[in-house]
Amino acid sequence: MAPTGQLSSSSPKHALRREVGMIGLLWASVGAIIGSGWLFGAEKAVRVAGPAALLSWGIGTVAIVLLALVHAELGGLFPVAGGTARYPHYAFGGFAGMSFGWFSWLQASTIAPIEVQAMIGYARHWSWADGLQNPKDQTLTGSGYAVAVVLLALFVAINFLGVKWLSHTNSAATWWKVAVPLLTIFVFAVHEFHGGNFTSHGFAPFGARGVLSAISTSGVIFALLGFEQAIQWAGESMNPRRDIPRAVLGSVLIGSLVYILLQVVFIGALPASSFAGGWDKLTYAGISGPFAGLATVIGLSWLATILYIDAIISPGGTGLIYITSSSRITYGLSRNGYAPQAMQATDRRAVPWVGLAVAFVAGLLCFLPFPSWQKLVSFITSAVVLMYAGAPLSFGVLRKRLPGLERSYHLPGGSVISPLSFAVASLVIYWAGWDTLWRLGASILLGYLLLGSYAAYAKAKRLPVAPRMDFAAGQWLPVYLIGLGVLSWQGQFGVGAQKNLPLWWDIAVIVVFSLAVYYWAMRVALPTEEIERNIRGVEVVDEIS
Repeated sequence: MAPTGQLSSSSPKHALRREVGMIGLLWASVGAIIGSGWLFGAEKAVRVAGPAALLSWGIGTVAIVLLALVHAELGGLFPVAGGTARYPHYAFGGFAGMSFGWFSWLQASTIAPIEVQAMIGYARHWSWADGLQNPKDQTLTGSGYAVAVVLLALFVAINFLGVKWLSHTNSAATWWKVAVPLLTIFVFAVHEFHGGNFTSHGFAPFGARGVLSAISTSGVIFALLGFEQAIQWAGESMNPRRDIPRAVLGSVLIGSLVYILLQVVFIGALPASSFAGGWDKLTYAGISGPFAGLATVIGLSWLATILYIDAIISPGGTGLIYITSSSRITYGLSRNGYAPQAMQATDRRAVPWVGLAVAFVAGLLCFLPFPSWQKLVSFITSAVVLMYAGAPLSFGVLRKRLPGLERSYHLPGGSVISPLSFAVASLVIYWAGWDTLWRLGASILLGYLLLGSYAAYAKAKRLPVAPRMDFAAGQWLPVYLIGLGVLSWQGQFGVGAQKNLPLWWDIAVIVVFSLAVYYWAMRVALPTEEIERNIRGVEVVDEIS
């Protein structure tokens, strides 16, 4: 292993530096989890599910915990940069690896723009920001787009200072990001809490469909996403095998507790007049900034001021982290041979600068087709969970094929948790709805066009990094993607869904379908020798030591 803070002598142009400690990794994940989701999630969820949004948060937490447990073992086992994009490559070869690499990059590159949208949305509180969004649909105006470009460029510029400086900056910002929600929880609970709000109009006025829909479409899962940031930074961790599992699981526990308590105090603090017409018609002055507006309504103007400031810092910190992750995933894709080797280029501070440039351009495009925070949420949630779904599959294969590998964290009951977490991931994707999934499908096809074209070029030119596609080992993947799409189209959720699958029966069908795909994937995965070859072919000394 290269000494801390030094480049590996084996590949100075393309090496990363191990300069991030346990707190840096933990706060990278916590900082990603506590972003714009806490500013908007409670309000969006209660509109869709009523007070039963608490059940949505509970189900969402269970889903994320299951996935985090699987990731914790993999992160300690393979402490490599952009890990979530690389595990399927080890287990299933080129085709599956390329696919999940694209899913990983797609979600990481779209979260920074959504955090910028949140910053601009809350900034409307100040008069100077009045003209940044169109009041009708919250699309960015010309001046709003210019501000968004500047903010995104600022995230990129900070990343160029290096991962050590970035880690310290993020850790400082995350202390603030955690402190403000905790302060809000305490003040709302003490100053204004009406227990009767939880039964007004009924606890679950929109039934099970509302509870399940809120998980994917109202920011519940979106808010809880981000634990994998410690894994994406693994190639720059000083003690990855010890610290990554701790950071992954610790961040999920902190984030889920904060979000559930925020939902409780938000419902309890609302004046009865704000939801007199029903939870789907929730309204009060300043609701465009839900928590800050509510603080003003109930006479806590000093807290509102803090929350408006936090509305810049909190999503800003998360956007900063995802720009970092997007660049590391680009780096990982290149190391796996799915993208040009030039994308591994690092500067004198060991910053993957080409990846940052790609992340910036992708972010600019994301500002165009999606008019508001909530419009982006369902899409990103589906892309992230689809990325997460690759981990249980890889986990199952690696446990079976390479049981003797040293694991710094060994998941108890992994043979049960792994297929269960894959089925849960499929349900979360399904609950996003047909109108989201067909767009995700189009994005997946675009990825296949881009990465597939490069893979074909590399093979035709006989480039040494040209990956083998291993279609036999990934034969289950097209069936899984198309099957999810068809079930969503025939299911209960989203605009355009045909509703031919009755509620509850649709859940049973998704679970059975997912388990069938899981065990199919286990059967056709690469043999042990091929998996070991993939691992040896991708890792470099300073990444696996």
